[in-house]
Amino acid sequence: MLDRYLFGSTGRISPEAPVPVVHVHETDDRPGGAANVAVNLAALGVSTSLVGVVGKDAAADSLAAIMSDRGIECRFAQAADRPTITKTRVQSRGQQLIRLDEEKAQAMPGDAMVEALGKTLEGAGAVVLSDYGKGALSDVRAMITACRDAGVPVLVDPKGTDFEKYRGASLITPNQSEFEAVAGTSSSDEDLVERARSMMAALQLDALLVTRSEKGMLLVESGAEPLFLSTQAREVFDVTGAGDTVIATLAAALASGQGLGAAAALANIAAGLVVRKIGVATVTPGEISAALHQRGQGGRGLVDLDALLALVAEAHGRNERVIMTNGCFDVLHAGHVAYLEEAKSLGDRLIVAVNDDDSVRRLKGESRPINALEDRLLVLAGLAAVDWVVPFSEDTPARLIEAVLPDVLVKGGDYRPEEIVGAREVLHNGGEVRVLAFRDGHSSSRIIDRLGEE
Repeated sequence: MLDRYLFGSTGRISPEAPVPVVHVHETDDRPGGAANVAVNLAALGVSTSLVGVVGKDAAADSLAAIMSDRGIECRFAQAADRPTITKTRVQSRGQQLIRLDEEKAQAMPGDAMVEALGKTLEGAGAVVLSDYGKGALSDVRAMITACRDAGVPVLVDPKGTDFEKYRGASLITPNQSEFEAVAGTSSSDEDLVERARSMMAALQLDALLVTRSEKGMLLVESGAEPLFLSTQAREVFDVTGAGDTVIATLAAALASGQGLGAAAALANIAAGLVVRKIGVATVTPGEISAALHQRGQGGRGLVDLDALLALVAEAHGRNERVIMTNGCFDVLHAGHVAYLEEAKSLGDRLIVAVNDDDSVRRLKGESRPINALEDRLLVLAGLAAVDWVVPFSEDTPARLIEAVLPDVLVKGGDYRPEEIVGAREVLHNGGEVRVLAFRDGHSSSRIIDRLGEE
């Protein structure tokens, strides 16, 4: 489908009828229907092919151009006897005044659509069937069979009350109203789970995900305990297209090798993000990563340089301030913790660069380090103040600092800013350099000496 928006100003009523006159000054064409699912997948970095029916008209050309700009391969069946489904919304002063729909819903020859789908299955990680009841999925059973025969998970966003046609799907994603229209009203969460299991058995489904609006989601999977996921949305501005985001995120996660539980958790987070946006929207991996990070569930910890640079770019895209420090951190003590907490207070994200074992040995002598690099990294990554930990093998972190160019470079001790490795590059880039005092009475060497005395 093509969603077309006409934006304009209103200042008078038409003399022909009691309706406002809109002076259109902007037209915006956006992908709708299954095309929005494809756009959500592409926004998550997924290589995506879109199979569907369009007319032989300018709307089809516009839709194809939009998808091409997003790197989506289009395998459109063009039908001369119907227009491309187009929903035109006239908006003024933030209000939708009218919606005009152009469509002719009728069944397409099933064989043609199954054949078109079959050409995309080789190498596919997942297939999403978005049913809008417009005729493109007239032989959805054959499509599901084709996916099963190819060993590709097939996820269905259902329509109507005839769920029998989705028999054999890997997963279907009805909302609770759609589910209860088929399975009957549930009196409790336990009843909802039992009805879901009954439907799965009857339709030979691997799993069923029920979206429950403000109550979150319920995932019921064969051979696993039911998973209730509470809603992640703190503010809801628009639920338009949220279901597309859910099934797209599920498919992306499954195609990348995640289990259903992890995939559903990611989809739940994505839904909570997209409903905070106005209109049909998408979420990005960076937004999901940031949301996970805020929950202490991911997007942080031990990283390599390439991953670190990507994370820093995402942080800067959110206008976050990145702090960087470095050290051996051989025997972690309270002074280290206080120092890292103070460093983190200077911004939003803290990077700790850590000398590897050989560089510690060159700096501190053959008896060091006491703790191996892997142990030091794990302990640092577990601190609340630390976002990302990255090792380096050189005597100094100059190469790392020049690559990252943090907003603030921090060092502890009696240094002058100009003496700190990487300071010149950070300052030249518009950043700042800070020297923090270590807490008196705390020293790794002192702890080691005391242990030696014992």
